[in-house]
Amino acid sequence: MPKLVRDRIPELFGGQATPLPEAAFRAALHEKLQEEVTEYLESGEVEELADVLEVIFALAELDGLTPAELEKARAAKAQARGAFVRRLWWTPT
Repeated sequence: MPKLVRDRIPELFGGQATPLPEAAFRAALHEKLQEEVTEYLESGEVEELADVLEVIFALAELDGLTPAELEKARAAKAQARGAFVRRLWWTPT
């Protein structure tokens, strides 16, 4: 079954590979993100979490952001809204 793969996969395992145009690449990244999140949730393995991050970095790049700029946006939101350090489960009233 054809799917989006990391750049070196064809070199390592063979098969045919063709670059996708931007719109198709973005759609494939959305599918890949779901796949990688599911794999992480099922396994809990750090390597799967790293795969999630790789897909997120690729999506950010399509939006013109470097990993550093994405981290800056994450940090700004954490400063404004907090992070998940306190492990809060909220019930609105």
